[in-house]
Amino acid sequence: MTAVQTKKEASVAKRLQGKVALVTGGSRGIGAAIALRLAEEGATVALSYVSNKNAADEIVGKISELGSKGYAFKANASSAEESEKLVDDVIKTVGKLDILVNNAGVFEMVTIDKVDLKHYERLFDVNVKGVIATTIAALKKISDGGRIINISSVSAQIAMPGASVYSATKAALNTLTRIWAQELGARKITVNGVAPGATTTDMLNSGVTEEGKKHFIQKTALGRIGEPEDISAVVAFLASEDGQWITGQTIVADGGINI
Repeated sequence: MTAVQTKKEASVAKRLQGKVALVTGGSRGIGAAIALRLAEEGATVALSYVSNKNAADEIVGKISELGSKGYAFKANASSAEESEKLVDDVIKTVGKLDILVNNAGVFEMVTIDKVDLKHYERLFDVNVKGVIATTIAALKKISDGGRIINISSVSAQIAMPGASVYSATKAALNTLTRIWAQELGARKITVNGVAPGATTTDMLNSGVTEEGKKHFIQKTALGRIGEPEDISAVVAFLASEDGQWITGQTIVADGGINI
């Protein structure tokens, strides 16, 4: 290990030692970065994936290299039955659940003249129904004083042509976050959201043109597209005791694209 690696390892506090986290859609992109950051801070991390077992296993391997325990479970977030089984499998495997990160989501750019109900159902089934289903299942098991963190999007707050249905799913998520925070406060469970701006992921690369990416960079105060690690750092803060007095908030982490 180099001196730089040693310094980096020492600089990351084990704020989540002894905690168990579930990250839906944790095999790639922002979800994978979140899973790795939570593990780096000491959490045991379970992640779900839909089809790419190899990618999920790779993240589990990296979690092990960080000195934490990792587990991967196949589950489709749009299925209430699979969401409930996912939570049950996590409990059977590791015994408890302290942190739920509702990250699984789908993104499609379709202008209103081309929107059909299949597009609507595809996005709302995963981005909204899936979050509700997983949260319902998790609430039966999650520890009092736990954390629920929903991954939203800055698109819920800005007018982005071609993303009307996707933006609507994230606006719905922001509303769920606020109300759940009120409802779960008595159990000392905090509920918050993190809203990324343009972030380097497969989802962005498949849905946004190079010209579109240049436009995002020009609009962003910090002059670049975000990285998944920019988002995972905010999630780790909210998941830790440092974030215990924050609830019902959706924190925008967009580098200043919307100011």
